[in-house]
Amino acid sequence: MKIHLTSVFVDDQTKALAFYTEILGFVKKHDVPVGEEYRWLTVVSPDELGGTELLLEPAGHPAVKPYRDTLVGDGIPLAQFAVDDVRAEYERLRGLGVRFTQEPVEMGPVTTAVFDDTCGNLIQIATQPQ
Repeated sequence: MKIHLTSVFVDDQTKALAFYTEILGFVKKHDVPVGEEYRWLTVVSPDELGGTELLLEPAGHPAVKPYRDTLVGDGIPLAQFAVDDVRAEYERLRGLGVRFTQEPVEMGPVTTAVFDDTCGNLIQIATQPQ
């Protein structure tokens, strides 16, 4: 068994696609209309085109807002992405205007930082222990 797909709820799929591709560097994999308003919209890492897909899922369900508001209010990231160098990625993203809620912090063998994805979520980036 392996993880094939996971999702983040987003307020605006078009805005989310721009942020996740143009700022974070993911690549669009699927963009299929679902009804008149929504899309099955996924992105993947450019390093793993056949890897785990991230679904940019519309946040329309009534449970989403209180769930995300609570996580954001408590400073809890919805997802974590692996990067080779948290400090370098932090500087790159800050240079692109990304707002961080947590600057890089060393936690033993792992360094983490947390940013606002502009779509209603906090996302953590982390180095993976060697």
